[in-house]
Amino acid sequence: MIEVETDILVVGGGAAGMSAALAASSYSGATVTLVDNNAKLGGQIWRAELGKSKSAEARSFIKAIETKRIRIFNDAQVFAAPTNTSVLAETSRGTARFEYNKLILATGARERFLPFPGWTLPGVFGAGGLQALVKGGFDVAGKRIVVAGSGPLLLVVAEYLKSKGAKVIAVAEQAPASRINRFAIGLWRSPAKLAQALWLRMKLFGVSYLTDTWVTDVRSLGSGRSNGPIIVTFNRHGKKWQVEGDYLACGFDLVPNNELASLIGCKIENSFVSVDEFQRTTCENVFCAGEPTGIGGVAASLVEGTIAGLCSVDATDAARMSFATRDRSQRFAAQLTRTFALRDELRSLANDNTIVCRCEDVDFGRLREFDSWRAAKLQTRCGMGPCQGRICGAAAQFLFDWKIGPARPPIFPIKLENL
Repeated sequence: MIEVETDILVVGGGAAGMSAALAASSYSGATVTLVDNNAKLGGQIWRAELGKSKSAEARSFIKAIETKRIRIFNDAQVFAAPTNTSVLAETSRGTARFEYNKLILATGARERFLPFPGWTLPGVFGAGGLQALVKGGFDVAGKRIVVAGSGPLLLVVAEYLKSKGAKVIAVAEQAPASRINRFAIGLWRSPAKLAQALWLRMKLFGVSYLTDTWVTDVRSLGSGRSNGPIIVTFNRHGKKWQVEGDYLACGFDLVPNNELASLIGCKIENSFVSVDEFQRTTCENVFCAGEPTGIGGVAASLVEGTIAGLCSVDATDAARMSFATRDRSQRFAAQLTRTFALRDELRSLANDNTIVCRCEDVDFGRLREFDSWRAAKLQTRCGMGPCQGRICGAAAQFLFDWKIGPARPPIFPIKLENL
């Protein structure tokens, strides 16, 4: 086993994790260690494209980290916390134990998927998932793609796919036009975000942006389970119509990765890690920053990471200087949450034969027999497959209003020898 001792351990190499590591290293002589499960730093938002980051901001952070006294462990998946001062991670060289004095959780978020007939067919991807595949070399040039679901990520993904030669048929946003228009009008208070929104719309000129619209089902025109064209059915104000395409990229905003925080014993409220003004969790010497505390995007992640890093080395006066910026970013995040809140109609998309748990092939009709997540797990194995409920758990929480139970180790599938 690899043994590593450090003063400050940061789990997560995205915007929040990198800013936390830099802040902690810059304001103290403490040893700082950054652990990330990806091959390159940057997280999901700044994911490297064919090994290289396209974001100038991300490159500047990575370069700054490399010049500091920060130890970096890439391809390290944290899966357990055996004591209140250590975590275990699976690496290419076996299990690593990280002993720390203080811990900063910056574990980010993942896409939320909601089941509808056909969502498991070939050609149906998560919006961010398809973007990640293309960044890894998947060719979409000339492909007809529908982007659907909810949240600002849809526009980002659509613009990226179009830049790679895809023909984006439409962007279907389930949120009503009234809420989106109010949100857009209020963007004058955030000039940088207004400029970004205008830039995206300019890049997507000619692509239909349909509000109050969601996918009700997908049908494949391919033979068997082979790839082929798909037929996507839309619903808008009760009117249904179909379009033919090659791929559907669909995601319903983001879900926080709070499993490690839950395993450690941090208080979770409404799926988010509870923190105070210094980004401290309810566990001693454990801080949390970024999406696990509230979905807020890059700006919120950066400032929360800075505050967490500074407070982890007791530089609280310096941290206070960023409070106002964090408050503004959190108010903007709250506006996003209200604007893109999921409509009730999405709860009734699945029929009894629609798979909800893809790992264990548990359908919607089977789950309707139960009144809790625990009962469903015990009787159907829903949430007990390789993803450990990361996909079906968030879906079941929305569909049935179930409370998802606390995480148990290992929180990721690992090799038995490492366990």
